[in-house]
Amino acid sequence: MLKPPFDLVAAQSKVQVAQDLWNTRDPAKVVQAYTLDSQWRNRHLFLKGRDEIEAFLHRKWERELDYRLRKELFLFSADRIAVQFAYEWHDASGNWFRSHGLEHWEFASSGLMSRRTASINDVAIQPDERQLS
Repeated sequence: MLKPPFDLVAAQSKVQVAQDLWNTRDPAKVVQAYTLDSQWRNRHLFLKGRDEIEAFLHRKWERELDYRLRKELFLFSADRIAVQFAYEWHDASGNWFRSHGLEHWEFASSGLMSRRTASINDVAIQPDERQLS
């Protein structure tokens, strides 16, 4: 596991690992990247701890079908990383969306994420406008 302090290569690797992990859409795997008491702000929700995060991810991927995510390093410091991201998904009715925004991550010395703040915007798209398939 990559631990702080991060250099450019480590920060880029951390972002790639996160992207790959989230694209599994497996809440039990994803939550292992966070501290037991990790704090999240995701849109209007405030979550604390792996149990709340895992429950949130189950609900998310039950609603956001065929989810596909891309993350890109925005900037970093010794124990923080900011990413810009976009993901595409469709609802149960077949309506497609692209969600995009910025995330701020803070890491414990163990390399697990202790805080995640996400600002996310959604845009309805046509199936032929998909970029992340």
